[in-house]
Amino acid sequence: MNSNNVTETMRWSGGVDGHLELIDQTLLPIELKEIACRTVEEVWEAIKMLRVRGAPAIGIAAAYGTCVGLQTARQSSVAEFFARLTEVADYLATSRPTAVNLFWALDRMKARGEQLRVEQLRGDANLTTPDAILAELLKEAKAIHEEDRKLCRSIGRHGAELLEAGQGVLTHCNAGGLATAEYGTALSVFFTAQDVGKDLHVFVDETRPLLQGARLTAWELTQRNIKATLICDSMAAQVMREGRIHAVITGADRIAANGDSANKIGTYSVAVLAKAHGIPFYIAAPSTTFDLTIESGDEIPIEERGAEEITHGFGRQTAPDGIDVYNPAFDVTPAELIKGIITERGVIEPVTTEAVRAMIQPG
Repeated sequence: MNSNNVTETMRWSGGVDGHLELIDQTLLPIELKEIACRTVEEVWEAIKMLRVRGAPAIGIAAAYGTCVGLQTARQSSVAEFFARLTEVADYLATSRPTAVNLFWALDRMKARGEQLRVEQLRGDANLTTPDAILAELLKEAKAIHEEDRKLCRSIGRHGAELLEAGQGVLTHCNAGGLATAEYGTALSVFFTAQDVGKDLHVFVDETRPLLQGARLTAWELTQRNIKATLICDSMAAQVMREGRIHAVITGADRIAANGDSANKIGTYSVAVLAKAHGIPFYIAAPSTTFDLTIESGDEIPIEERGAEEITHGFGRQTAPDGIDVYNPAFDVTPAELIKGIITERGVIEPVTTEAVRAMIQPG
């Protein structure tokens, strides 16, 4: 957390021989601890084990992880260095399957590597060593990081215009600074509303089974002194029925061409409840979270995680031995349940294939 109460999820420390430092989110809210990832295996483990999570943050970590992994090839030939780039990117892509930002960032790093390879073959005198090429790739990773900061601020500005002072807003999982470079996506709307003097009351779903809402979102909101109330996931319908909720805003990990949106498990349920109570449901996500190569949410791969997250949550057994467990980490909210998708370019409304492409892929 910096002096402006903005969460700094991760940073690069040093030059081409440096490393990635990030908040270990598995320890929050009890302990705020940063860990150093000095090998690509440590970056992979941090992504897989949710030490870093949230689609944009995963992408940024993967970009930096590519640079970490390339350090083992600094004394190799240039040809071997480029071969290592492909190897590292392919390895990091196996960490988690759903968040499209992971693959977007790795593809961007590989594309930049291909540009550098062509320039090197053409005799660019500044690209004669692996260290010189790695320095350019590190610039690309830092550019991805900085661009996400700007995207989040823009999402917040567009989203804050949809809300009125005094309203109650429900959010699910964590889409704040911990999940991105700085302000977040869904939480950027709340932070920006605070910045312009719109006081909101944010209701936070605990978000079973890993409690990202209780552990992370509630922590971020209290750090900003935003009025927040934590509820169990199963309480959302009652809170809506009582008239306390005027809008729902969540993040997303992958959005199909038709607007179907994958987010943390339980989001679909919240969208159905919002529809039943006449409450607008919004997704807040950058353009990098859209996957226009897939037509609908039916094509989004859904990560399944271990049974122990449910049967032995946080180290305590809460289910009988041998019980069968189904633990999908995400679900898909159909576009027809989404009032609008808040992006850095504006709000997509209505959410249709044509409107998505017009905003995300203009011209």
